[in-house]
Parts: sequence; C-alpha cells; structure tokens
Amino acid sequence: MTTLTDRPRTALLVIDVQVGVVAGAPRRDDVIANINTLVDKARSEDVPVIWVQHSDGGLTRDSDSWQYVPELSRRDDEPLVHKNYGDSFEATDLEALLAERGVGRLIVTGAQSDACIRSTLHGGFVRGYDVTLVADAHTTEDLSAHGAPAPEQVIAHTNLYWQFQSAPGRTAGTVETGKVDFTA
Repeated sequence: MTTLTDRPRTALLVIDVQVGVVAGAPRRDDVIANINTLVDKARSEDVPVIWVQHSDGGLTRDSDSWQYVPELSRRDDEPLVHKNYGDSFEATDLEALLAERGVGRLIVTGAQSDACIRSTLHGGFVRGYDVTLVADAHTTEDLSAHGAPAPEQVIAHTNLYWQFQSAPGRTAGTVETGKVDFTA
C-alpha cells in the first residue's frame, strides 16, 4: 500500500478534459461518459474528486478551448488544480490538497494518455501514492503526423505498461470503469 503514512483515502483525478484537448480524440464521448460515471460514484461514496486544468502557449487560460467539456460538471466544493506542466503535481497545490484530505491512493482519468496522464501517473507513483489508471477513461489526440503511433495504440500501450508498474510499498495498475473500487 501507499508509502504515505496516515493517508487511507482515495481520490479521483480528472485531468485536462478540456474542449481543445479532447476535440477529435478517439472514443471522446465514451471516455467522457465513463468519467461521468466515476465522478457520480465518487460523489456518492464521499470520495474526493479533484479536477486538473492545463494551460500553456497553445492552450490559453480562459479561452474557449481551455474550458472543461460541457458534459462534465465540477461542484464548487471540488478543488480545481491549475497546471502548466504535464505532471499535475509539478508547481501546483495538488500535493497539499491530497494531504489535507488524507489521500494516499489515486484513481486517474482524463487526457492526454501519452502526456499529462502518463506524467501524472509517474509523478504520483514516485511521490509514494498508489496509482490506478482507469483503462477506458483516458484518451489522446492523433499525433501520428509527428511520428507517434495511432491514438488507439498509444492508449493501449499506456494501459499495458501501467498494469506492470511496481515499486516498494506502492501499487499501480489499470482497471475498467465498471470495476473501480474506491475502497480497495
């Protein structure tokens, strides 16, 4: 279990499901529906839901493309973490928010599988968190024109390699939306 002492709780992270980030992403609507299912389940089980929102030179803060997709709705009492780097922990208040809530286990959803999702998975893991990726609740854009594999291959590879991560005192893995257990 987590190497963070006195942190028995789990949190759901919803990372960068922004209009400009997921526009044209494969399985966009299915991924968003799965995230909504998880958000509803987390809320019903009093599990913290933490929203992460990216901005940089290509994704200007307060622009239309920077906004969260309209299908997802954050409650006022749910924290919103603003970030400028791939890793949601880097130069943000995410760690403090998790510590305040006694969180040592993360359930990760969102976009981009090969960038911010991957960076945050590793960022949490090396900081001592147990980190689970929801295999059918993340997506990425098509960067094959730049030499990357097709998006579905990127998603599949991210799921494949994350299920085999290990480190002393921590767990990692993947799970489908329907099998997420916030109490495990």
